[in-house]
Amino acid sequence: MIKKIRVDQLRPGMFIHDLNCGWLDHPFLSNSFHVGDLASVEKIVRHGIRELYIDTARGDDVHNAPTQHEIEAALDEQFEHIAQAAAAPPAHVPLRTEALRARRLRGEANRIVLNLMHDVRLGRQIEIEHAEPMVSNIVDSIFANRDALLPILRLKRHDEYTFQHCVSVAALLAAFARHLGLSREIARELGLGGLLHDIGKARIAENILNKPGKLDDKEFARMRCHVDEGLEVLRNSKRISDIALQVTAEHHERCDGSGYPQAMDKNALSLYGKMAAIVDVYDAITSNRVYHKGIPPTLALRKLLEWSNHHFDAALVQSFIRAVGIYPSGSLVALNNDCLAVVTEQHEDDLLKPMLCVFFNTSRRAYIEPYMLDLSAQDSIKITAYENPETWQIDPYRWLQA
Repeated sequence: MIKKIRVDQLRPGMFIHDLNCGWLDHPFLSNSFHVGDLASVEKIVRHGIRELYIDTARGDDVHNAPTQHEIEAALDEQFEHIAQAAAAPPAHVPLRTEALRARRLRGEANRIVLNLMHDVRLGRQIEIEHAEPMVSNIVDSIFANRDALLPILRLKRHDEYTFQHCVSVAALLAAFARHLGLSREIARELGLGGLLHDIGKARIAENILNKPGKLDDKEFARMRCHVDEGLEVLRNSKRISDIALQVTAEHHERCDGSGYPQAMDKNALSLYGKMAAIVDVYDAITSNRVYHKGIPPTLALRKLLEWSNHHFDAALVQSFIRAVGIYPSGSLVALNNDCLAVVTEQHEDDLLKPMLCVFFNTSRRAYIEPYMLDLSAQDSIKITAYENPETWQIDPYRWLQA
Protein backbone atom coordinates (compact mmCIF):
# COMPACT_ATOMS: atom_id res chain seq x y z
CA MET A 1 0.00 0.00 0.00
CA ILE A 2 1.22 3.49 -0.86
CA LYS A 3 1.03 5.96 2.04
CA LYS A 4 1.98 9.58 2.52
CA ILE A 5 4.14 10.46 5.53
CA ARG A 6 5.88 13.51 6.99
CA VAL A 7 9.65 13.55 6.57
CA ASP A 8 10.09 13.40 10.38
CA GLN A 9 8.37 9.98 10.25
CA LEU A 10 10.90 8.59 7.75
CA ARG A 11 13.17 5.85 9.09
CA PRO A 12 15.75 3.39 7.72
CA GLY A 13 13.97 0.27 6.54
CA MET A 14 11.25 2.14 4.67
CA PHE A 15 10.88 2.10 0.88
CA ILE A 16 10.31 5.48 -0.73
CA HIS A 17 7.76 5.19 -3.51
CA ASP A 18 7.94 8.88 -4.51
CA LEU A 19 10.01 11.74 -3.07
CA ASN A 20 7.05 13.99 -3.88
CA CYS A 21 8.98 16.96 -5.24
CA GLY A 22 10.07 18.36 -8.58
CA TRP A 23 12.80 16.24 -10.15
CA LEU A 24 15.10 19.27 -10.36
CA ASP A 25 14.74 19.88 -6.61
CA HIS A 26 16.67 16.81 -5.43
CA PRO A 27 20.00 15.14 -6.31
CA PHE A 28 18.92 11.50 -5.94
CA LEU A 29 19.26 9.19 -8.91
CA SER A 30 15.67 8.00 -8.55
CA ASN A 31 12.41 9.06 -6.94
CA SER A 32 12.03 5.50 -5.56
CA PHE A 33 14.56 3.71 -3.36
CA HIS A 34 15.10 1.82 -0.12
CA VAL A 35 16.22 3.92 2.85
CA GLY A 36 19.26 2.12 4.18
CA ASP A 37 20.61 4.45 6.86
CA LEU A 38 20.11 7.67 8.78
CA ALA A 39 22.46 9.51 6.42
CA SER A 40 19.93 9.04 3.61
CA VAL A 41 17.17 10.39 5.83
CA GLU A 42 19.26 13.43 6.75
CA LYS A 43 20.06 14.11 3.09
CA ILE A 44 16.34 14.06 2.22
CA VAL A 45 15.62 16.51 5.06
CA ARG A 46 18.45 18.85 3.94
CA HIS A 47 16.91 19.17 0.48
CA GLY A 48 13.67 20.60 1.83
CA ILE A 49 11.40 17.59 1.28
CA ARG A 50 8.54 17.82 3.76
CA GLU A 51 6.23 14.94 2.78
CA LEU A 52 6.75 11.83 0.68
CA TYR A 53 5.15 8.53 -0.26
CA ILE A 54 6.27 5.13 1.02
CA ASP A 55 5.43 1.63 -0.23
CA THR A 56 4.50 -0.47 2.79
CA ALA A 57 4.67 -3.68 0.74
CA ARG A 58 8.40 -3.10 0.18
CA GLY A 59 9.40 -1.57 3.50
CA ASP A 60 8.31 -0.56 6.99
CA ASP A 61 4.91 1.00 7.62
CA VAL A 62 3.66 4.09 9.47
CA HIS A 63 0.46 3.44 11.38
CA ASN A 64 -2.48 5.74 10.56
CA ALA A 65 -0.65 7.51 7.72
CA PRO A 66 -3.10 8.49 4.93
CA THR A 67 -3.12 6.35 1.80
CA GLN A 68 -2.43 7.69 -1.67
CA HIS A 69 -6.08 7.03 -2.53
CA GLU A 70 -7.23 9.20 0.39
CA ILE A 71 -4.86 12.01 -0.64
CA GLU A 72 -6.10 11.90 -4.24
CA ALA A 73 -9.74 11.99 -3.09
CA ALA A 74 -9.00 15.11 -1.04
CA LEU A 75 -7.31 16.73 -4.06
CA ASP A 76 -10.36 15.94 -6.19
CA GLU A 77 -12.52 17.84 -3.70
CA GLN A 78 -10.15 20.81 -3.82
CA PHE A 79 -10.24 20.83 -7.62
CA GLU A 80 -14.04 20.90 -7.53
CA HIS A 81 -13.93 23.88 -5.17
CA ILE A 82 -11.39 25.71 -7.34
CA ALA A 83 -13.51 25.17 -10.45
CA GLN A 84 -16.64 26.46 -8.74
CA ALA A 85 -14.83 29.63 -7.67
CA ALA A 86 -13.76 30.53 -11.20
CA ALA A 87 -14.18 34.15 -12.26
CA ALA A 88 -16.45 35.43 -15.01
CA PRO A 89 -14.68 35.27 -18.39
CA PRO A 90 -13.21 38.42 -19.96
CA ALA A 91 -13.80 39.16 -23.62
CA HIS A 92 -11.23 37.55 -25.90
CA VAL A 93 -10.24 37.06 -29.51
CA PRO A 94 -11.44 33.79 -31.17
CA LEU A 95 -8.92 30.98 -30.80
CA ARG A 96 -8.28 30.40 -34.50
CA THR A 97 -7.63 34.10 -35.05
CA GLU A 98 -5.12 34.37 -32.22
CA ALA A 99 -3.44 31.03 -33.04
CA LEU A 100 -1.82 32.52 -36.15
CA ARG A 101 -0.04 35.20 -34.12
CA ALA A 102 0.81 32.74 -31.34
CA ARG A 103 2.72 30.37 -33.62
CA ARG A 104 4.76 33.23 -35.05
CA LEU A 105 5.51 34.60 -31.58
CA ARG A 106 6.80 31.26 -30.38
CA GLY A 107 9.54 31.11 -32.97
CA GLU A 108 10.52 34.77 -32.62
CA ALA A 109 10.66 34.62 -28.82
CA ASN A 110 12.82 31.48 -28.85
CA ARG A 111 15.31 33.21 -31.16
CA ILE A 112 15.50 36.30 -28.94
CA VAL A 113 16.25 34.30 -25.78
CA LEU A 114 18.81 32.19 -27.66
CA ASN A 115 20.58 35.38 -28.79
CA LEU A 116 20.50 36.87 -25.28
CA MET A 117 22.08 33.74 -23.82
CA HIS A 118 24.68 33.73 -26.57
CA ASP A 119 25.64 37.29 -25.62
CA VAL A 120 26.03 36.27 -21.96
CA ARG A 121 28.26 33.32 -22.90
CA LEU A 122 30.49 35.72 -24.82
CA GLY A 123 30.67 38.08 -21.85
CA ARG A 124 28.65 40.81 -23.51
CA GLN A 125 26.17 43.04 -21.69
CA ILE A 126 22.66 42.05 -22.73
CA GLU A 127 20.42 44.64 -24.30
CA ILE A 128 17.04 44.38 -22.60
CA GLU A 129 15.40 46.66 -25.15
CA HIS A 130 15.72 43.90 -27.76
CA ALA A 131 13.41 41.70 -25.69
CA GLU A 132 10.82 44.27 -24.59
CA PRO A 133 8.75 44.42 -27.82
CA MET A 134 8.55 40.62 -27.90
CA VAL A 135 7.37 40.51 -24.28
CA SER A 136 4.68 43.08 -25.10
CA ASN A 137 3.51 40.88 -27.97
CA ILE A 138 3.39 37.83 -25.70
CA VAL A 139 1.30 39.73 -23.15
CA ASP A 140 -1.04 41.00 -25.88
CA SER A 141 -1.53 37.44 -27.14
CA ILE A 142 -2.23 36.08 -23.65
CA PHE A 143 -4.72 38.85 -22.90
CA ALA A 144 -6.40 38.24 -26.27
CA ASN A 145 -6.74 34.46 -25.82
CA ARG A 146 -4.42 32.48 -23.53
CA ASP A 147 -5.40 29.18 -25.16
CA ALA A 148 -3.62 30.04 -28.40
CA LEU A 149 -0.06 30.45 -27.07
CA LEU A 150 0.19 28.42 -23.84
CA PRO A 151 -0.32 24.89 -25.24
CA ILE A 152 2.15 25.23 -28.11
CA LEU A 153 4.82 26.54 -25.72
CA ARG A 154 4.80 23.15 -23.97
CA LEU A 155 6.35 21.68 -27.12
CA LYS A 156 10.09 21.74 -26.43
CA ARG A 157 13.16 20.10 -27.94
CA HIS A 158 15.58 18.42 -25.53
CA ASP A 159 18.55 20.41 -26.83
CA GLU A 160 16.70 23.74 -26.73
CA TYR A 161 14.92 23.32 -23.41
CA THR A 162 16.63 26.13 -21.48
CA PHE A 163 15.55 29.02 -23.67
CA GLN A 164 12.19 27.49 -24.63
CA HIS A 165 11.46 27.11 -20.91
CA CYS A 166 12.13 30.84 -20.48
CA VAL A 167 9.55 31.72 -23.13
CA SER A 168 6.98 29.43 -21.52
CA VAL A 169 7.55 30.96 -18.09
CA ALA A 170 7.13 34.44 -19.58
CA ALA A 171 3.77 33.54 -21.12
CA LEU A 172 2.54 31.65 -18.05
CA LEU A 173 3.39 34.61 -15.81
CA ALA A 174 1.44 36.89 -18.15
CA ALA A 175 -1.55 34.53 -17.94
CA PHE A 176 -1.20 34.42 -14.15
CA ALA A 177 -1.13 38.24 -13.99
CA ARG A 178 -4.17 38.45 -16.27
CA HIS A 179 -6.16 36.16 -14.00
CA LEU A 180 -5.16 38.09 -10.86
CA GLY A 181 -6.37 41.32 -12.46
CA LEU A 182 -2.91 42.89 -12.56
CA SER A 183 -2.26 45.63 -15.10
CA ARG A 184 -0.74 44.95 -18.50
CA GLU A 185 2.31 46.96 -17.44
CA ILE A 186 2.91 44.63 -14.48
CA ALA A 187 2.19 41.64 -16.74
CA ARG A 188 4.88 42.92 -19.14
CA GLU A 189 7.43 43.27 -16.33
CA LEU A 190 6.57 39.78 -15.10
CA GLY A 191 6.87 38.46 -18.64
CA LEU A 192 10.28 40.11 -19.04
CA GLY A 193 11.37 38.57 -15.73
CA GLY A 194 10.18 35.19 -16.95
CA LEU A 195 12.04 35.58 -20.22
CA LEU A 196 15.26 36.38 -18.33
CA HIS A 197 14.84 34.35 -15.13
CA ASP A 198 17.29 31.62 -16.21
CA ILE A 199 19.75 33.90 -18.01
CA GLY A 200 22.41 32.83 -15.51
CA LYS A 201 22.37 29.33 -17.00
CA ALA A 202 24.30 30.79 -19.94
CA ARG A 203 27.29 30.83 -17.58
CA ILE A 204 26.86 27.18 -16.60
CA ALA A 205 28.99 24.68 -18.52
CA GLU A 206 27.16 22.84 -21.29
CA ASN A 207 28.19 19.44 -19.92
CA ILE A 208 26.27 20.26 -16.72
CA LEU A 209 23.38 22.12 -18.31
CA ASN A 210 22.60 19.36 -20.83
CA LYS A 211 23.92 16.33 -18.96
CA PRO A 212 21.90 13.25 -20.04
CA GLY A 213 21.62 11.95 -16.50
CA LYS A 214 21.32 12.98 -12.87
CA LEU A 215 23.77 15.64 -11.66
CA ASP A 216 26.25 14.68 -8.93
CA ASP A 217 26.46 16.79 -5.76
CA LYS A 218 29.15 19.11 -7.16
CA GLU A 219 27.26 19.64 -10.42
CA PHE A 220 24.00 20.13 -8.52
CA ALA A 221 25.64 22.88 -6.43
CA ARG A 222 27.02 24.54 -9.55
CA MET A 223 23.63 24.48 -11.25
CA ARG A 224 22.11 26.25 -8.27
CA CYS A 225 24.53 29.13 -8.84
CA HIS A 226 22.56 30.16 -11.94
CA VAL A 227 20.30 32.41 -9.84
CA ASP A 228 23.18 34.55 -8.53
CA GLU A 229 24.86 34.47 -11.95
CA GLY A 230 21.64 35.71 -13.54
CA LEU A 231 21.22 38.53 -11.02
CA GLU A 232 24.76 39.68 -11.73
CA VAL A 233 24.03 39.79 -15.45
CA LEU A 234 20.77 41.69 -15.01
CA ARG A 235 22.09 44.21 -12.48
CA ASN A 236 24.78 45.17 -14.97
CA SER A 237 22.09 45.90 -17.54
CA LYS A 238 20.03 49.02 -18.01
CA ARG A 239 16.23 49.21 -17.97
CA ILE A 240 15.65 46.24 -15.70
CA SER A 241 12.76 46.64 -13.24
CA ASP A 242 12.48 45.50 -9.63
CA ILE A 243 9.68 43.13 -10.67
CA ALA A 244 11.87 41.37 -13.23
CA LEU A 245 14.70 41.14 -10.69
CA GLN A 246 12.36 39.62 -8.10
CA VAL A 247 11.27 36.96 -10.58
CA THR A 248 14.91 36.04 -11.24
CA ALA A 249 16.02 36.21 -7.60
CA GLU A 250 13.13 34.26 -6.07
CA HIS A 251 11.95 31.67 -8.58
CA HIS A 252 13.71 28.87 -6.65
CA GLU A 253 12.73 30.11 -3.19
CA ARG A 254 10.03 28.28 -1.23
CA CYS A 255 7.49 29.53 1.31
CA ASP A 256 8.81 27.20 4.01
CA GLY A 257 12.36 28.51 3.64
CA SER A 258 13.66 25.35 1.94
CA GLY A 259 14.52 27.03 -1.37
CA TYR A 260 17.65 28.76 -2.64
CA PRO A 261 19.79 30.84 -2.86
CA GLN A 262 18.63 32.88 0.17
CA ALA A 263 16.31 30.36 1.92
CA MET A 264 13.67 33.11 2.16
CA ASP A 265 10.37 32.29 3.81
CA LYS A 266 6.81 33.26 2.89
CA ASN A 267 6.93 36.58 4.74
CA ALA A 268 10.13 37.68 2.99
CA LEU A 269 9.11 36.67 -0.53
CA SER A 270 7.50 39.11 -2.94
CA LEU A 271 4.20 38.38 -4.68
CA TYR A 272 6.06 38.17 -7.98
CA GLY A 273 8.65 35.74 -6.62
CA LYS A 274 5.90 33.47 -5.28
CA MET A 275 4.18 33.55 -8.67
CA ALA A 276 7.43 32.78 -10.49
CA ALA A 277 8.20 29.79 -8.25
CA ILE A 278 4.82 28.21 -9.06
CA VAL A 279 5.12 28.84 -12.79
CA ASP A 280 8.74 27.67 -13.02
CA VAL A 281 7.99 24.33 -11.37
CA TYR A 282 4.81 23.77 -13.40
CA ASP A 283 6.60 24.25 -16.72
CA ALA A 284 9.62 22.19 -15.63
CA ILE A 285 7.66 19.12 -14.50
CA THR A 286 5.41 19.12 -17.58
CA SER A 287 8.40 19.26 -19.98
CA ASN A 288 10.29 16.31 -21.44
CA ARG A 289 14.04 16.25 -20.85
CA VAL A 290 16.76 13.84 -21.95
CA TYR A 291 16.31 11.53 -18.93
CA HIS A 292 13.00 12.76 -17.52
CA LYS A 293 9.52 12.51 -19.00
CA GLY A 294 7.18 15.39 -18.32
CA ILE A 295 3.93 14.63 -16.52
CA PRO A 296 0.46 15.57 -17.86
CA PRO A 297 -0.59 19.18 -17.08
CA THR A 298 -3.53 18.23 -14.84
CA LEU A 299 -1.32 15.91 -12.78
CA ALA A 300 1.23 18.73 -12.47
CA LEU A 301 -1.47 21.05 -11.12
CA ARG A 302 -2.47 18.41 -8.57
CA LYS A 303 1.15 18.16 -7.43
CA LEU A 304 1.37 21.95 -7.07
CA LEU A 305 -1.80 21.88 -4.99
CA GLU A 306 -0.34 19.14 -2.80
CA TRP A 307 3.00 20.94 -2.42
CA SER A 308 1.24 24.18 -1.45
CA ASN A 309 1.00 22.72 2.06
CA HIS A 310 4.66 23.73 2.44
CA HIS A 311 6.49 25.02 -0.60
CA PHE A 312 4.07 27.39 -2.33
CA ASP A 313 1.49 29.99 -1.41
CA ALA A 314 -1.76 27.97 -1.34
CA ALA A 315 -4.03 30.83 -2.45
CA LEU A 316 -1.73 31.64 -5.36
CA VAL A 317 -1.59 27.98 -6.44
CA GLN A 318 -5.38 27.92 -6.58
CA SER A 319 -5.36 31.14 -8.60
CA PHE A 320 -2.79 29.68 -11.00
CA ILE A 321 -4.96 26.59 -11.53
CA ARG A 322 -7.86 28.88 -12.42
CA ALA A 323 -5.53 30.84 -14.71
CA VAL A 324 -4.61 27.82 -16.85
CA GLY A 325 -7.68 25.62 -16.27
CA ILE A 326 -8.32 22.38 -14.40
CA TYR A 327 -7.57 20.63 -17.70
CA PRO A 328 -5.13 23.05 -19.41
CA SER A 329 -5.43 23.45 -23.16
CA GLY A 330 -3.45 20.71 -24.88
CA SER A 331 -4.39 18.13 -22.20
CA LEU A 332 -5.50 14.66 -23.24
CA VAL A 333 -8.69 13.58 -21.47
CA ALA A 334 -10.95 10.53 -21.37
CA LEU A 335 -14.71 10.90 -21.76
CA ASN A 336 -17.61 8.79 -20.51
CA ASN A 337 -18.50 7.88 -24.12
CA ASP A 338 -15.34 5.76 -24.57
CA CYS A 339 -13.52 8.50 -26.46
CA LEU A 340 -10.34 10.51 -26.02
CA ALA A 341 -10.18 14.23 -26.69
CA VAL A 342 -7.72 17.09 -26.48
CA VAL A 343 -8.72 20.25 -24.62
CA THR A 344 -8.65 23.15 -27.07
CA GLU A 345 -10.09 26.07 -25.12
CA GLN A 346 -11.32 26.96 -21.63
CA HIS A 347 -14.63 28.30 -20.41
CA GLU A 348 -13.31 30.46 -17.61
CA ASP A 349 -16.64 30.46 -15.79
CA ASP A 350 -16.81 26.63 -15.87
CA LEU A 351 -13.35 25.06 -15.82
CA LEU A 352 -14.68 21.50 -15.70
CA LYS A 353 -16.42 21.89 -19.07
CA PRO A 354 -13.90 23.09 -21.68
CA MET A 355 -14.02 22.93 -25.47
CA LEU A 356 -12.70 19.65 -26.86
CA CYS A 357 -11.58 18.05 -30.07
CA VAL A 358 -12.72 14.40 -29.93
CA PHE A 359 -10.66 12.09 -32.17
CA PHE A 360 -10.15 8.59 -30.72
CA ASN A 361 -12.40 5.68 -29.67
CA THR A 362 -10.86 3.75 -26.77
CA SER A 363 -13.05 0.65 -27.00
CA ARG A 364 -12.11 0.14 -30.67
CA ARG A 365 -8.60 1.61 -30.13
CA ALA A 366 -9.06 3.50 -33.38
CA TYR A 367 -9.03 7.08 -34.60
CA ILE A 368 -12.38 8.57 -35.58
CA GLU A 369 -13.34 11.58 -37.65
CA PRO A 370 -12.45 14.48 -35.32
CA TYR A 371 -15.23 16.75 -34.14
CA MET A 372 -15.51 19.70 -31.77
CA LEU A 373 -17.47 19.28 -28.55
CA ASP A 374 -18.43 22.05 -26.15
CA LEU A 375 -18.99 20.38 -22.79
CA SER A 376 -20.70 23.48 -21.42
CA ALA A 377 -23.47 23.14 -24.02
CA GLN A 378 -24.67 19.69 -22.88
CA ASP A 379 -24.81 17.51 -19.79
CA SER A 380 -24.52 13.92 -21.01
CA ILE A 381 -20.83 13.74 -21.93
CA LYS A 382 -18.27 14.42 -19.19
CA ILE A 383 -14.53 14.18 -18.60
CA THR A 384 -13.77 11.12 -16.48
CA ALA A 385 -9.98 11.46 -16.18
CA TYR A 386 -6.88 13.08 -17.59
CA GLU A 387 -4.71 10.73 -19.65
CA ASN A 388 -0.99 10.39 -20.25
CA PRO A 389 -0.41 10.69 -24.03
CA GLU A 390 2.47 8.20 -23.81
CA THR A 391 0.11 5.51 -22.57
CA TRP A 392 -1.83 5.78 -25.83
CA GLN A 393 1.16 6.78 -27.99
CA ILE A 394 -0.79 9.85 -29.05
CA ASP A 395 0.46 13.35 -29.79
CA PRO A 396 -2.41 15.56 -28.56
CA TYR A 397 -0.96 18.75 -30.05
CA ARG A 398 -1.67 17.70 -33.63
CA TRP A 399 -5.38 17.99 -32.78
CA LEU A 400 -5.29 21.47 -31.26
CA GLN A 401 -6.20 23.12 -34.55
CA ALA A 402 -8.18 20.23 -36.05
